[in-house]
Amino acid sequence: MSQPRRYLAVSLLSAIIAAGLWYSMRPAPTVPTPTVSQRYSIALDMAHNGKPGAARVLYQQLARNDLSENRRADLHAELPNYPSPQALKLADNDLHNDSPLVREAAIRSISGLVPNAQRTLLLGPLLDDPEQRVRFAAANALLGLSPDEQGLYFGPLQQVIDEYERDLLTRPDDPQAQGQLARLYLHEGQLDDAQTALEKVTRLDPDNLKAVVARIELLDKRGKAEQARELLARQLEAHPDSAYLQHALGIWLLNHGQTEYALLGLAKAVELEPDNSDYRYKLATALHDLDQLEAAQRQLEELLQRQPANRKARVLLINYWKEAGQLQNVQVLLAQLEQQNPDDPALQQGL
Repeated sequence: MSQPRRYLAVSLLSAIIAAGLWYSMRPAPTVPTPTVSQRYSIALDMAHNGKPGAARVLYQQLARNDLSENRRADLHAELPNYPSPQALKLADNDLHNDSPLVREAAIRSISGLVPNAQRTLLLGPLLDDPEQRVRFAAANALLGLSPDEQGLYFGPLQQVIDEYERDLLTRPDDPQAQGQLARLYLHEGQLDDAQTALEKVTRLDPDNLKAVVARIELLDKRGKAEQARELLARQLEAHPDSAYLQHALGIWLLNHGQTEYALLGLAKAVELEPDNSDYRYKLATALHDLDQLEAAQRQLEELLQRQPANRKARVLLINYWKEAGQLQNVQVLLAQLEQQNPDDPALQQGL
């Protein structure tokens, strides 16, 4: 090689080495640290969509003491999908929050996190809350429990129910209030009063389908199943595309021992509202009751595709796969659950 060429080669090599050294010594680009608001939004998104690590970031956000009441309430809406001793502690702490809105949200969290008897011990004291709306929320959460489960709070609960009734009676022109009053009367077995309240709802809001379903329940309680069926049929004829009524038809048929026919209504409701997790979950359990295990599994798989955070559906699907002897599928679902929430009681119990 001639001397000029050697000189050129050495110069090029020196330039390449210098460039490499400059690049390696250059400060690494800084990655912006998420703001407090961004961390909250990320945590809420992870929890809502069942992403790996969701429970950890959800707990971290609820442990903060600088969240607005609306943001804290939104986090509580996700908490029942991530049960653990820490989740229960966070929810219990917020039962004593200064904000009535947060206390109400915590009541709903507790209702989704713990069984009935334990719920009474946690929520019973809120029947004496200074805010009426919180007392009513606590009463609603305890309303479906047996007297034994209500325990020492049976008397205080009845007092709040009476207060709730008096409050609803002050709003005779509010169809929503009258509908709630009818539900309260149905629960208490006051059928004549329930009928009066439902008639008011129908006058105020003729297309109120919740009132229709409550009237069907009332007729059933009076032993008038045929009239209930006719009312349901008329309403379905008038509202054939109502997923709510189709689901109600399925439930009514289930309650009357007609499971095979119930599937038609339940499936139609899912077809009309494919993202309704309650409708799809109920269809899955009805299919399972008819020994249609694969079809039930498919419904739950579809539900989890749409709502990966839905723990109730995930746990049921795990049980269905175990029943079918498909242990590989069980392990996949358990692994996903562990990624979401390693402290989930289902994992600790070796589901």
